Amino acid sequence: MILDEIVLRTRKRVACLPATFPESPLRQRVSLAGAIRSRNGKNAVIAEIKCASPSGGVIRRNVDMAMMAGVLKEGGCTALSVLTEPYFFGGTGQDIARVKSAVSLPVLRKDFIIDERQIAESRALGADAVLLIVAVLGGRLSEFVSLAREYGLEPLVETHTGDEITAALATEAELIGINNRNLATMSIDRSTTRLLSGQVRDDGRLVVCESGMRSADDVRELKSYCDAFLIGSSIMASAYPRKKLEEFVCA
Repeated sequence: MILDEIVLRTRKRVACLPATFPESPLRQRVSLAGAIRSRNGKNAVIAEIKCASPSGGVIRRNVDMAMMAGVLKEGGCTALSVLTEPYFFGGTGQDIARVKSAVSLPVLRKDFIIDERQIAESRALGADAVLLIVAVLGGRLSEFVSLAREYGLEPLVETHTGDEITAALATEAELIGINNRNLATMSIDRSTTRLLSGQVRDDGRLVVCESGMRSADDVRELKSYCDAFLIGSSIMASAYPRKKLEEFVCA
């Protein structure tokens, strides 16, 4: 299973991390949840900068992170997600600093977090929020949500099933992502968000719809079931990323 391979590679990366990290020299962090709540009538889109994916291979080559961040900001995104996993997604932790140097938007570090040192590293890199995947962390989820908050980072907890949502709601995370992609099979079913979002909203949390948004019609189909969309491949694969993003924001 591809997720197992990614986690195995991540363990090897983590083994090389230092025990401590310096504080980020960047400015005070900005709230991802606050930005989503302040979308001003348009769709809140967290635009993801990623160069490759396990399912799609290379998406975009030779990406200038700072320039792309500026383009996506002009396209109206609410926040940016930066994929820092190197082997399967072509990212690097330094991409966060490059993005933060160009825009003042909230920046989510998207990676496969399995160790406290990655949380400390995320803060040192300048991230505002960090992705925590229930399928990866299992029973350690609550611990890592608390760790992220202690480090001044907003946790976005990623779920795919009803049981995973129950686990997410047992934590203090305000942001709950519903991934339409099954990480075991890599298949996408957009009805996942529609079927599971009610449980999150009834608890007063924010729903972030993840994966599978290819067109404005897809966003219109699901906008009433979520508070924000996390969209990467469709934007990054487009010849005109800003225009593609605008379609999602204004759908």
